[in-house]
Amino acid sequence: MLKTLVSQIGRYKTASILTPLWTAMEVILDVLIPFVTASLIDKGINAGNMENVWLYGTIMLGMAFLSLAFGILAGRSVAYAASGFAANLRRAMYRNIQRFAFSDIDKYATSGLVTRMTTDVNNLQNAYQQILRVTVRAPFRLILSIVMCLIIDARLSFIFIVAMTVLGFSLYNIISRVAKLFQQVFVKYDELNQSVQENIQAIRVVKAFVREDYENHKFSKAAEGLYKLYVRAESLMALNHPIMNLVVYGCIIALSWWGAHFIVGGTLTTGELTSLFTYVMSILQSLMMLSMIFVMLTQSAASARRVAEVIEEKPDIVNPENPVYEIADGSVVFRNVRFDYKSRSVECGVWSEDTPAAVSAPEGNLTPHSTLLTPRKTSRKSALYNVSFSIESGQTIGVIGGTGSGKSTLVNLISRLYDVSQGEVHVGGRNVKDYDLTSLRNAVSVVLQNNILFSGTILDNLRWGNPNATEEQCRKACKLAQADEFISQMSEGYHTHIEQGGTNVSGGQKQRLCIARALLKQPKVLVLDDSTSACDTATDAKIQRAFREELPGMTKIIIAQRILSVKYCDRILVMDNGVVTGFDAHENLLKDNPLYQEINAIQSADQGDFDKKN
Repeated sequence: MLKTLVSQIGRYKTASILTPLWTAMEVILDVLIPFVTASLIDKGINAGNMENVWLYGTIMLGMAFLSLAFGILAGRSVAYAASGFAANLRRAMYRNIQRFAFSDIDKYATSGLVTRMTTDVNNLQNAYQQILRVTVRAPFRLILSIVMCLIIDARLSFIFIVAMTVLGFSLYNIISRVAKLFQQVFVKYDELNQSVQENIQAIRVVKAFVREDYENHKFSKAAEGLYKLYVRAESLMALNHPIMNLVVYGCIIALSWWGAHFIVGGTLTTGELTSLFTYVMSILQSLMMLSMIFVMLTQSAASARRVAEVIEEKPDIVNPENPVYEIADGSVVFRNVRFDYKSRSVECGVWSEDTPAAVSAPEGNLTPHSTLLTPRKTSRKSALYNVSFSIESGQTIGVIGGTGSGKSTLVNLISRLYDVSQGEVHVGGRNVKDYDLTSLRNAVSVVLQNNILFSGTILDNLRWGNPNATEEQCRKACKLAQADEFISQMSEGYHTHIEQGGTNVSGGQKQRLCIARALLKQPKVLVLDDSTSACDTATDAKIQRAFREELPGMTKIIIAQRILSVKYCDRILVMDNGVVTGFDAHENLLKDNPLYQEINAIQSADQGDFDKKN
């Protein structure tokens, strides 16, 4: 963990080295000034020697200005180093998150990642600033002050040793309790951020169901938990000040009493006693600073672990050593594919290794009219089990099945958004694991179920598919996706601004823009994951017809709930609980596949969706 964090200092190493150096110089001058003050009092004021007053006064003034200069240099260096360190941490986390596979993203809640990149990094920035300056200043000043006290009068130094022991024991008890509380704070931060994020993203649903009071209660509960932890922590930390005052005043009284006796006895001068008063304050303030540093470092240790965890996370899916950059065509082959999510809370169908496999042709490809035996439930959890089929380049394939049947999981494997647990997926005649990830995902364009648009113009969003696309190319893609008509009716056309998340366009319009964006990549395989569900039947039919007529060489895989959306496909893949139960043309499935017959009967009778029950 420490090595990971230190590696992020980068080009701010020079500033990180200079800061302790400037701080040390500042502390040396600060500690020497009281010593010179003693000479000013004893050899100048008490002796009535104005020449010495001017001499030592000038020396003190010069030391003060040098101390100020070193302090300014240290402040600038530490600000530059700490801010740069924080920027590097955020950049490293964000860069690694961009490399995450879907399985990696599943490990972290979005709110948790936000907390790590904001609160946790801020804690590390403050801690690094304290490490560079205060952790040098406080112990160095403490040691030098004790040394100066011993030089002036070793007898009175015993007072400081007793005071340091009492203060150190008290501060240790406070710090150990506060540290445990701060470790719990970050969990509460995640809960608070999650509540805010969920509410903002789903604000329309909240208002539609009049659940504002419920959401307020949920947020208040999270905020209350954070508030209580902070109150307990700050209440304990507040004891530092009165304990400090008690020890300081005790030292002053002890010094005054014993110092007065030593001055009367002639073994101590007034200037030396004055210096001792300054040094005792310096010693105790240094101890207080050290206690605050320990609290901050303890608090930041939890943040350091959380940040390093994200930076060190090894993506599940990476490029092979010698990747292939060219995808020959849009053919897709699944061979005995099984897929297990790393963590699943909902069982959509589970199978054992001895579940009957597909009735398949040689090399695991399903023949027309073939069906699969119904899987039986056992203890093994699999989102897909023993899936085998073959798609020729340029074909249009429909995928239909109920919620949780594995449709989205299936297509996510084609572009390696996930990797198979067993078996192989081939695109263009080669295993997808052989390809360069960027090349593969440019050749396999996926329009996911949850369509996302970004703030910016319509053209900005479309050019996510091709940054160099001309407006004419964007217009052509939108015509294929049946989006050009509604875009042309907007006051600013393709330069119309899209709000964050696409809140100023309808669901169907958003889907068509996302399809057009995918088409601009000119992929060899286009996957539509239920991407026309918000479109009316007529628009859906126009999109399917445009694909057949204008994109004959592109392989199209269309996931849908409605048979009308896939009935004209070359073949239709029927899925049930992670198993392919049929793979054939619409007419043949109506004859031979019971599940497809049931779907068709329900939708023909009730115009319903697949999941609708009689």
